[in-house]
Amino acid sequence: MRRALDILAPLLFTAALLAAWEIAVRALQVPPYILPGPSLILAALADNAAVLAASAWVTLSMALSALAIAGLVALALALLLALSPLAERAVSPIAVGLQVTPIVAIAPLVNIWAGLAHPERAVIGLAAVVAFFPIFSGAITGLRSADPDLERLFDLYGAGRLQRLRRLRLPASVPFLLEGFKVAAGLAVIGAVVAEFVSGSGGAKGLAWRLLEAGNRLQTAKMFAALLILGLMGVLANAAFRALEFWALKRWRGR
Repeated sequence: MRRALDILAPLLFTAALLAAWEIAVRALQVPPYILPGPSLILAALADNAAVLAASAWVTLSMALSALAIAGLVALALALLLALSPLAERAVSPIAVGLQVTPIVAIAPLVNIWAGLAHPERAVIGLAAVVAFFPIFSGAITGLRSADPDLERLFDLYGAGRLQRLRRLRLPASVPFLLEGFKVAAGLAVIGAVVAEFVSGSGGAKGLAWRLLEAGNRLQTAKMFAALLILGLMGVLANAAFRALEFWALKRWRGR
């Protein structure tokens, strides 16, 4: 019974909000180009389903590519820094500086490096920058989170750096890595959209381009339909990594 209520509560609350929205825009006679009702948004979603689905796949594929690149670079760099405290002290200021640099500021440079004929490369690169830091931060924090008593035990047995990394620090970092990837999955989608906005090109033809196109034509219902798809993509990405986190931690704790 409690589980059913947990499922029904958000559904009923969302339905109530949508009903209030629909009633309000009709009662106040709000122009559709300013704020369309949910019925108009669903109609726009149905009318443009094929175009929006194709653009959603473009955005999702770029976000997944960015997440994979960010994950590989972040893990490799974190492992390198875990083996060398001197390298960590040298790289950390640069990593922090890049983290606080707005993506809009580096977008023109990335566009030049990627080439105007390949806008998708710029979008993937910029999205990878956004997704990099949660994974890198989670990996660094996890590699430092090993039990101090176990660290002293490894010292007692004369374990080398690679043995300590493989047998102690990597297993200890699993929960932090999974949390970093879970955050980065949503940020990769956001980063892909923002990167397509600031790249200044419609060559990628993702959902960001559809938003700009609809906005220029005052097709507000189509904009909301694209935003709805983006929200669903973010929710599904987060849910997928939550399921992976649950499975991995259950297996890891069992071992």
